[in-house]
Amino acid sequence: MKRKLIYKLELKVVFNILITFILSALTMAVIYMMWKFFLAIVGLLRLQQSLDAIYKVRQYVDFTKIIIALWIIIFISYSHLLLYKKIKYFVEIDEHMEAIAEGKLDKKIPEQSKAELGKIAKNMNEIIEKLNKSIEEERRAEQTKYELITNVSHDLRTPLTSILGYLELIDNDKYKDEVELRYYVNIAYEKSKRLNNLINDLFQYTIMRNSTLKLKKELINVIELLNQMVLEFRLQFKKVDIECRTYFSEDKLLIMADAVKMARAFENLISNGMNYGSGTEYIDICTRKENNSAVIEIINYGEPIPSIDVPFIFERFYRVEKSRSGYTGGSGLGLAITKSIIELHEGEIFVESNYERTAFIIKLPLGS
Repeated sequence: MKRKLIYKLELKVVFNILITFILSALTMAVIYMMWKFFLAIVGLLRLQQSLDAIYKVRQYVDFTKIIIALWIIIFISYSHLLLYKKIKYFVEIDEHMEAIAEGKLDKKIPEQSKAELGKIAKNMNEIIEKLNKSIEEERRAEQTKYELITNVSHDLRTPLTSILGYLELIDNDKYKDEVELRYYVNIAYEKSKRLNNLINDLFQYTIMRNSTLKLKKELINVIELLNQMVLEFRLQFKKVDIECRTYFSEDKLLIMADAVKMARAFENLISNGMNYGSGTEYIDICTRKENNSAVIEIINYGEPIPSIDVPFIFERFYRVEKSRSGYTGGSGLGLAITKSIIELHEGEIFVESNYERTAFIIKLPLGS
């Protein structure tokens, strides 16, 4: 490929030289014919004085040298005309490259598709664009890291402060009776569980975001997996007085997936429906086959997610309620973990929410 490009450029250089040579030769021929025509007119008009003057000049001046000098001047002039735009374009590229080297990455090299250097300019612009994207991604990663540390610090500190406070009361015997003691112990225990859940979620989220994570994929039946999840949540549904209804369109929907991680994704969505679907009496799980995809919908009929919150619902630590309370919300990582799991399986997830229902919709490629 490189050799072909070199040959092409060499051919263009030779072609330009040949064109310049032919143009200069034609120009000299025209000048020579005009000179002969002039002499013929002088002879016809019998302008003896002009002929004598010409012959005298020829005695002292070597016309051959004048012709050669004139040809060289014409050749250089044509070369300048042919190469001026290309040289100017090259200088323009050089100036832009100097600006880019100084860190002015907003500069874009003008592209000329017909020019030989146009492809180089295009490639350089693509490199600059990728570099800008890389810098922007690095900035975003730094911001993400900062936000992650800030959010983790806040969410870990809140239950930990409560645990230490109640344990200090117990340690200093600052309780009236055994009932109050058990009350303090119970609060510390609940806060410890929340802290444990948060640490587990954070660990899972970090693993899910690791691009080198290897999934243990196997051919699994989504219907069977969802039935299993419903059975596991049976007591929890009963506790919160919610009925789980299933509407499966197929006996089998086979996908290539890591069963453990896919179960975690469904578990997060069902828990989310129970915890945040305030006022819902039912959670519906529906499946269908759509082209080459398995579509799973997990629906609750509680209060809708505000439209302003929908675009951010899958971001880590994002909660629809802003109090960051441990009683009204989880770690804020459940949906982010779910989204990561689905994307690792080359699927997609999105949410539709209105006053009638809130549906989390998953699309996964069917396995063979």
